[in-house]
Amino acid sequence: MEIAHNLGVESTSTMLMGTGETNAERIEHLRMIRDVQDRTGGFRAFIPYTYQPENNHLKGQTQATVFEYLRMIAIARLFLDNVAHIQGSWLTVGKEAGQLALHYGADDLGSVMLEENVVSSAGARHRSNRMELLHLIRSAGRVPAQRATTYEHLVVHDDPANDPVDDHVVSHLSSTAIEGGTAHPELTVIQAS
Repeated sequence: MEIAHNLGVESTSTMLMGTGETNAERIEHLRMIRDVQDRTGGFRAFIPYTYQPENNHLKGQTQATVFEYLRMIAIARLFLDNVAHIQGSWLTVGKEAGQLALHYGADDLGSVMLEENVVSSAGARHRSNRMELLHLIRSAGRVPAQRATTYEHLVVHDDPANDPVDDHVVSHLSSTAIEGGTAHPELTVIQAS
């Protein structure tokens, strides 16, 4: 990763949870991400996601709980203060847990997928569409925004009356860090409601 970052190629960082790793190993993983980010500044986001125990050789492995997942989101927001964005992976933990992640430190819910084969082949069955994710983000007290992979906001969905009537696939929906009129100092606030 460091070579790519030093060549100007940015990336995201991830953590697969629930394969039998210890809490100490999870923290060590975060430390390694933080150290690389200190040296390169090349990570756009951190995305923890949960292991899906079906349809693979590790079937039956204990899956990380929603509580463990949300705790990791909160720890990552504090520990990875040098990584601007934390993504809640609704695709592996479900839409409701993804929505809760917005209250635990996530500022992004990822994307509406046209086709997804990796986690679905391992057993994840969570699906969503643009209108549903817009509703989830708003219900969490945030303002949804469509973003580019660089996290530049392309369309801010600040008024539900102006939402599109179709449900074509969009690349990514992010949430602004608005809660009660205050924002995390590292995050861009679009509009307080």
